[in-house]
Amino acid sequence: MSAEKPIVILMGPSRGAVSGVSTHLNLLFGSCLASDFRLVHFQVGSEGRDEGPALALLRFMLSPLALGARILGEGADVVHINTSINFRAYWRDLAYLLVAKLCGARVVYQVHGGALPEHFTSGNKVLDQLLRITLSLPDAIVVLTQNEFLAYRDFVPDQVILLFPNAIDLTPYAKSERNPTEMSAALRLIYVGRLARNKGVNDGLQGLALAHAHGVAATLVIAGSGPDELPLRALVEKLALNQFVRFTGPVFDEKKLALYGHADILLFPTYHAEGLPYVLLESMAAGVPAITTRTGGIPDVMIDGVHGLFVPPCNAEAICAAIKRLANDRSLLENMSLACQRRIAHSYSIERLADELGGLYRELCPRLSADLARKP
Repeated sequence: MSAEKPIVILMGPSRGAVSGVSTHLNLLFGSCLASDFRLVHFQVGSEGRDEGPALALLRFMLSPLALGARILGEGADVVHINTSINFRAYWRDLAYLLVAKLCGARVVYQVHGGALPEHFTSGNKVLDQLLRITLSLPDAIVVLTQNEFLAYRDFVPDQVILLFPNAIDLTPYAKSERNPTEMSAALRLIYVGRLARNKGVNDGLQGLALAHAHGVAATLVIAGSGPDELPLRALVEKLALNQFVRFTGPVFDEKKLALYGHADILLFPTYHAEGLPYVLLESMAAGVPAITTRTGGIPDVMIDGVHGLFVPPCNAEAICAAIKRLANDRSLLENMSLACQRRIAHSYSIERLADELGGLYRELCPRLSADLARKP
């Protein structure tokens, strides 16, 4: 094997941005991949940038050329594009994909949610054909969930489609302590994430209010920020939940671990999950079961009644029933907590993901292939 590490360009938003893809990038840079490959970050998108419309347009036009210069200048072997199948990301990243292929790099095209291919094209035959051509260009497509794997395999049957679910670093969770509540204590719920309508936080608040009306003692900590923060605060006032609901703003690192350590349930009744939510993996690693919905990759990770409870989207009554059930059965809650920790430790560690991506990079790297061919 060559003494120089193969070079992999990892494309995505600023590593300091608050997003699932930024979390993904940071985990990869901190994993054993960095020992076997020289990982190079190439920033795309507006997340983590402070720029006006004119600068954003200029960056949009010049960024693919900058990628080409980086590939040729670094001698990059692989370009790992982290994208999403939505209108904005698809057209932006199509330019990067074409540039990477023209520069002779091998391309991993990882899809972090968005619409499934047939939903994205919405019956438009021209767009359908263009998407099929686009998805045939990468050397491999990586998806996060089982339903995405089946959809992409059907849409581009001749392409290499790989299912590599998200993963997390388990080290901090091994050191954290659980503080389960007594049967007589109020049930402690948390929500961690963006405060936007499609996350279902308003339904969670209404479900909590119904649970209180049924005599269930429960509190909720809402950790995050977003466009619906003021409407949610107003809803808390309207439902007379002021003394039971607390807003903390975004939390990170030790504060987030402490929040999980003092929580009984993650309340995550999202309408639409982009791929496989990191918050679910994190909460389960910390031993916090979830009340959530069967959206995105959530059913790939969670079994109803084992790792938490599923509720239909937009259903405050079902959320109330789930809160009531877990409040009245703390032994079930404790069994769920242990099952969550086992589930994540077994299947969703960053070591697993690094092994999977490392194997893929090795298959694609021309240097490694040439070195192996020269061996007797």
